[in-house]
Amino acid sequence: MSTNFYAIKLFVEALLSKYFGVKSQKGVTMIEYALIAALIAVIAIATITTVGTNLNSVFNRVGTALN
Repeated sequence: MSTNFYAIKLFVEALLSKYFGVKSQKGVTMIEYALIAALIAVIAIATITTVGTNLNSVFNRVGTALN
């Protein structure tokens, strides 16, 4: 497991334990992975949106240049 992923896992586990009182390791692990998956999804959506906008701009410039 990478060091960054392990650090995020420990951080999320500490937050869940402190603020939500989750003590079961099985429950904590399930919630951790769900939160990490949600974070990855948000980052992916933001990246794809940005790339899509930039790509649209490139196609518009190419189309204009061809006319």
